[in-house]
Amino acid sequence: MNCFVMKTIDDIDLSNVPRHVAVIMDGNGRWAQRQSEKRLYGHQHAVQAVRDTVEAAARLHVDYLTLYTFSTENWNRPKDEVDGLMQLMIKAVEDETSTLLKNNVRLLIIGDIQRVPESSRESIMKCCADTAANTGTTLVLALSYSSRWEIAEALRTLATDVAEGTLKPEEIDEDTIRKYLETREMPDPDLLIRTGGELRVSNFLLWQMAYTEFYFTDILWPDFRMGDFYEAVFQYQNRQRRFGKTGDQVKQQQP
Repeated sequence: MNCFVMKTIDDIDLSNVPRHVAVIMDGNGRWAQRQSEKRLYGHQHAVQAVRDTVEAAARLHVDYLTLYTFSTENWNRPKDEVDGLMQLMIKAVEDETSTLLKNNVRLLIIGDIQRVPESSRESIMKCCADTAANTGTTLVLALSYSSRWEIAEALRTLATDVAEGTLKPEEIDEDTIRKYLETREMPDPDLLIRTGGELRVSNFLLWQMAYTEFYFTDILWPDFRMGDFYEAVFQYQNRQRRFGKTGDQVKQQQP
């Protein structure tokens, strides 16, 4: 009989840690339903999963950890759930700021932040300011975010610059477009983790994930723990990233 042993930090090759890990935190609603509770109950019990994931990333010295916190499509959910999520977000950010400071974690936000209620926005931006000097892992919350929204915004700004003459059409290449994206200051994700058993990317970092390694798990997000994060990184480290090259070419480039 096979026996699964939860990974620890000792199982990780610290010389080959992904610089940027993105996470789709899926399964809160289904977790709550299994407890015969409303969906918001699942969101409330997801805080520990976030805490464990951030701490694991900090321990591994992951440069960037991006959490898909709230998509632009999520605004279409029932008002009581959206309102509850916003209140929960305020409390979580306020409660966790001291932990972020303790772990030298910096907070950044990407997304259409102006759609977020003012009270929530002020709390989040205060935490960003309070942690701005931290030099460890950068925790990125994708809030009121979707990739198609991001690309449309980038192209709108780019088109304006072309119309105003500050950018020539022949100067536009992949690096140019990257500079107009929300993620312009960070590397593309090396690893995407999606919990909850779904096998899709849900309009998340579509441009940036051209060469990202995907890791899917059936674990519902409220049950995700530090060892599960280490397992995902362990699986990532046992893959060969070729970026269009052959396996032999990659092996020849390795020291």
